Amino acid sequence: MDQAKYDNITNALASWIAKNCRPISIVTDEGLQDLLRTASGNGFYKLPSRQVIDTRIASLYSLQKAKVQLLLDNATYVSLTADYWSSVANDSYLGVTAHVLDRTWELKSFALAVRHVEERHYSDACSRHFTEVATNWGILDKVTTLSTDNARNMVAAVSQTRFQHMPCFAHSLQLTVNKALVESGVDNTLSKCRKIVGHFKHSPSNNNELKLEQRRLTLKEEALIQDVATRWNSTLLMIQRLVANKEPVLATLLNPDHRHNLQLLSDAEWDKLRVIQALLEPSRYATELLGGEKYVSCSVVLPMICHLLLEMKTLEDDPPYVIRFKNAFIADLNARKQSCNLKWLQIATALDPRFKLLKCVPKEEREAIWSEVQVLVEDCERNVHSQNHQATTDSTGKQVYKVHSYQIYLL
Repeated sequence: MDQAKYDNITNALASWIAKNCRPISIVTDEGLQDLLRTASGNGFYKLPSRQVIDTRIASLYSLQKAKVQLLLDNATYVSLTADYWSSVANDSYLGVTAHVLDRTWELKSFALAVRHVEERHYSDACSRHFTEVATNWGILDKVTTLSTDNARNMVAAVSQTRFQHMPCFAHSLQLTVNKALVESGVDNTLSKCRKIVGHFKHSPSNNNELKLEQRRLTLKEEALIQDVATRWNSTLLMIQRLVANKEPVLATLLNPDHRHNLQLLSDAEWDKLRVIQALLEPSRYATELLGGEKYVSCSVVLPMICHLLLEMKTLEDDPPYVIRFKNAFIADLNARKQSCNLKWLQIATALDPRFKLLKCVPKEEREAIWSEVQVLVEDCERNVHSQNHQATTDSTGKQVYKVHSYQIYLL
């Protein structure tokens, strides 16, 4: 094998190990070596050492970092998303992601830092972490907004920086759903569901019996899902999977040979689960839409709130627990809406052609929003003229100004 081909395979191995979180010790795997010998047609191919892979990963990182740095250098503005999280080993980490629009107006997102954090997450420490990451990448003066969850320490931390805070509305929505579930009084039903799911998930033999019943009923063999308070939409997923497998679950639990001390759901509670599933579905759709990574989602927040409030209007035939759910949902969502950065959300909504009529905003507020947009446009025009940029005319006759490699059309 010539050296160029060998280097390409080594680089591909290093990239695979890094991107898919494989252990570097995998290069000692004889099966992998046999696979590559077969794929390359070279029976004498030998896997590189761990030290070589370490070096290649470092080289690939440096190359990728240079590309990201160039994109950040050329960007006029940068938005950040930050979150603290814990690993399976209970180690604390900070993840910071940058979002920029490139010269073709395509949204680019990439991680700027995933750093191990040992100190407590006090607001002063968090603020320092955010500022350090922005400084290290040379974008401190370019960062406009910093999006975090709604924890008090995070809100306080961002207030100590020069950045505008943009609370994660998907996280706010999850908190609203949890609040509504508690207020609706369905905790007892959901508690039974969690115990039933845990009964099958924590015992391989119980799970095998469930699979046998699924097979007998010609249903898809699938495990039940346990909900987690911090995992978005997990309660809905638990209910969906449990309702879909009602027959095999009951057949297994009612089998005289199957021992358990579970309290089974009544017919009324099974019906209640189906109603709750329908109530949670709009929130699932909203969360997934707001969590998109390939498009800017800021302009969708206010229309989505409007849609959710319409979905949660009470009806005459709603049972009491549904009325309690909807009322708690509406009250909590409206309260959380006020803590959002409404000014930025309104401007983003106005600039989105889909929502430019601002039907999701009260009529008396729409004129003020457009006035704010006009001020921003005028500031941009002054910036253009103050820098003595020459205007050109495109094929349609519009004046075009080039500012920071972006084109501004004065219509």
